[in-house]
Amino acid sequence: MNAPFPSTTSSVGKRPLRLLIAAPRGFCAGVDRAIEIVERAIQRYGAPVYVRHEIVHNKFVVDGLKAKGAVFVETINDVPDGVPVIFSAHGVPKAVPAKASARGLEWLDATCPLVSKVHRQAERQIESGRHILFIGHEGHPEVIGTLGQVPEGSITLVETLEDVAGLCFDNATPLAYLSQTTLSVDDTADIIAAIQARYPQVVAPKADDICYATSNRQAAVKQIASECELVLVIGAPNSSNSLRLVEVAHRSGACAQLIQRADEIDPAWLEKVDTIGVTAGASAPEELVNEVVDRLRELRDVDAEEVVTAQERITFKLPRQLVD
Repeated sequence: MNAPFPSTTSSVGKRPLRLLIAAPRGFCAGVDRAIEIVERAIQRYGAPVYVRHEIVHNKFVVDGLKAKGAVFVETINDVPDGVPVIFSAHGVPKAVPAKASARGLEWLDATCPLVSKVHRQAERQIESGRHILFIGHEGHPEVIGTLGQVPEGSITLVETLEDVAGLCFDNATPLAYLSQTTLSVDDTADIIAAIQARYPQVVAPKADDICYATSNRQAAVKQIASECELVLVIGAPNSSNSLRLVEVAHRSGACAQLIQRADEIDPAWLEKVDTIGVTAGASAPEELVNEVVDRLRELRDVDAEEVVTAQERITFKLPRQLVD
């Protein structure tokens, strides 16, 4: 569980500010695992260790790993011969490890196991003769990785309700749907309902594809946002789950700002605010939450409360190459 945030005593000249800190927040088990894979690989193989794409979408985390000896690249072509390469938590198309193996590179897969579960489901649906409707955001690394698990033309990306309306399959076509793990729970439910209404024969996954951490963090934001004038979401602008937390806060009646570090807080945001919420996307470390809380305490007389809506105890195994 995250560290507690004790209340502070009143400070002369500072207006009181009630601070609600959402829990769960920040790192999920998949992110913890991915970072540990990079750190252990550096210890085992020595620097440099190459990582295809940002291991997770957070500049603070990536810069910290660079300082330890990780080198981040966008393609296998950028990896020299004779060094290990790690695939990011978002997953990669099948062609990527195949290309690494063909070059004789040792590779480690940091794909979140919950993303890998979606990959396996996609393969099974294709083996069963179904066309897949995949709910996700075009261009996101997780979507690219999932689309790359199955033959071209066997999966259709669906981003919006309008996309569902534009589908041209008939009711005799065997269909299944899957989704990106970091989507808005509410938006995805609406899209699924539209797909099922149009194609009653569509096969659903055995369990919800949106991961536990995404669902838990969105529920925690809903819990605090109704009491807040402003919610600060700590996360990167290319982090899907962080952007969804901003949307959830807005829909729950609060203003919301996505920030990466405490120095991005504009004091003007707090001028008419009595209650503020803070959360962090699944790629943002607790260190950044503490930094934001400290900055708020510089600006106002903060009374902090952690609002816990779920307990998370999930852990994932490391790749066999890194287990002694």
